[in-house]
Amino acid sequence: MNTETKKALIAYLSTIVTEKRSATIETVLAERTNYINVVVENLYQPHNASAVIRSCDCFGVQTIHTIENSNKFKTSKDIAAGSLNWVDIVQHNETENNTIAAIKKLKAQGYRIIATTPHTNDCNVNELKLETGKMALFFGTEMHGLTEEMMEHADEFVKIPMYGFTESFNISVSAALVLNDLVTRLKSSAIDWKLEDEEQLDIQIKWLSKTIKGSDKVVKDFLEKHG
Repeated sequence: MNTETKKALIAYLSTIVTEKRSATIETVLAERTNYINVVVENLYQPHNASAVIRSCDCFGVQTIHTIENSNKFKTSKDIAAGSLNWVDIVQHNETENNTIAAIKKLKAQGYRIIATTPHTNDCNVNELKLETGKMALFFGTEMHGLTEEMMEHADEFVKIPMYGFTESFNISVSAALVLNDLVTRLKSSAIDWKLEDEEQLDIQIKWLSKTIKGSDKVVKDFLEKHG
């Protein structure tokens, strides 16, 4: 589908949904970013997985990657609160070593591989440089954190300052705290953090389609007439 066809389809789909829904989609889309991606490795508790997705949606991070080596990524719709509809989930579960496969793919897309861990002294989250390039933030399992293999292939390490006896936050809390800091600073910076034009069009079509009952047929009929 070329750019003009996508725009025409968006215009058509926008006449089917309410003006309020269409305006909300445009407003949210304008704040979306893929400058930051979130990557979760081997999560096994559905409520934590869902809470991380919900945080990504709330902070405007469009893409979350799931590495499924020993645990299949599962979600809880009650915790996700609808965020599954609006965030892109990329699953890495096709090889024996999905951690390395995910890292290679993200590096090929120009992402810095950043491990979030309390066990290194690289830098606090508020000190992490944003202008160096796109960031893929890795979060590990609830009990053991990130694997040693992932840590060996990380470009940078970041931690959240803590002042109590407990050595780490719950993973979903960690993700929310890290995203709050980075997204707030990113949107106050001069960095071009917004989605590419074609990305915005593709996502807008997807979001509008999710709002329309029987959207597959609606889109198919439109493309047969105008494609």
